[in-house]
Amino acid sequence: MAKIITDENKIKKILTRGVEDVIVKEHLEAQLKSGKELRIKFGIDPTTPDIHLGHSIPFRKLKQFQDLGHKIILIIGDFTAMIGDPSGRSETRKQLTKKEIKNNLKNYLSQAGKIINIKKTEIHYNSKWFSKNADSILELSRIGSIQQVLHRADFQKRISEGKDITLLEVFYPLFQGYDSFKIKSDIEIGGTDQRFNLLMGRQIQKHYNMPEQDIITLPLIEGTDGIRKMSKSYGNYIGINEQPNNMFGKIMSIPDNLIIKYFLLCADLPEIDIEAIGNNMKSGKLNPRDAKLNLAFEIVRIYHGEKKAQKAKDEFIRVFSKKELPKKIDELKIQKGRIGIVDLLLKCGAVKSKGEAKRLIEQKGVKLNNEVIGSWGAEITLDGGEILQIGKRKFIRIG
Repeated sequence: MAKIITDENKIKKILTRGVEDVIVKEHLEAQLKSGKELRIKFGIDPTTPDIHLGHSIPFRKLKQFQDLGHKIILIIGDFTAMIGDPSGRSETRKQLTKKEIKNNLKNYLSQAGKIINIKKTEIHYNSKWFSKNADSILELSRIGSIQQVLHRADFQKRISEGKDITLLEVFYPLFQGYDSFKIKSDIEIGGTDQRFNLLMGRQIQKHYNMPEQDIITLPLIEGTDGIRKMSKSYGNYIGINEQPNNMFGKIMSIPDNLIIKYFLLCADLPEIDIEAIGNNMKSGKLNPRDAKLNLAFEIVRIYHGEKKAQKAKDEFIRVFSKKELPKKIDELKIQKGRIGIVDLLLKCGAVKSKGEAKRLIEQKGVKLNNEVIGSWGAEITLDGGEILQIGKRKFIRIG
């Protein structure tokens, strides 16, 4: 059994930095100071094969608990992923097949291992106690009520919009809560959109005469568009497994008003330094662009190391500040002569459809030899050696 660290400053950091709410704070603080090894639960439905910065927030909080010697329990929702978590959804999620879930899991755990120590983590698949246990499901149906479940805000919104809520979605919080009972969790971590499900875990533990878990809720983070929460389906995500240059560039594209939030939730800089950055930006002493350069460096360093982070920073400054070309540019071998710009974008794989190509051109997001393409109906003559730029970060040399 690992030695449990009860340092008050480290406990304070766990309970405050990047934390939205703690239930019940006084009890959890006493537990952390007791020296007892606590079981910290975090559930994941493997709906995607990749972890982005939004996913990293709870994993980074788990790492803080792990560093104090506590036991991290990962619940892989291979059963619940076939239902789909309704939290924060305006419509029913697409249900995943067992094959899709298995494929998603291959990369997910290896990427999680960039943040937490997987070897010291206890992992359970909730299909183990649900797939062959009808009695448990029948027992769960007696806990809580339809009124209680339908009272949640996301369901109320759907009802008012005339959208369906499936019976499986109604059951989802019960299934997630039952996981807490099965693994005897002391604490469960989740996003603010998970609050209802986390509280259901307490209710189910109480039903089975088990001490109720404490809860830590964490903020959701907006993606690169600065509006919607980070999600692969919205195309506004920053993957932790992305190449350093691409990750750096995406972080540099976030709105200025998210800089401090990203520092607090996604980087390791001390809070006193983050506060100074915020104050200096407000007073005009620090340009937000320079703060973002620091932010991007800090985040890329976590996942790729200091040397690659510095190279990514140097490359960004060279390309986007000094307006020079990247050192490495993909080359497209294509027949010389006349070609429509939309067809060229499709051939080089920069877009997936003609509609996407047209939108990109209308937004002035395509350049040839540093000249903006003004019309999606344009035809160009290729002689070889031209530089095609798509968006801010993608460059292709015509071979």
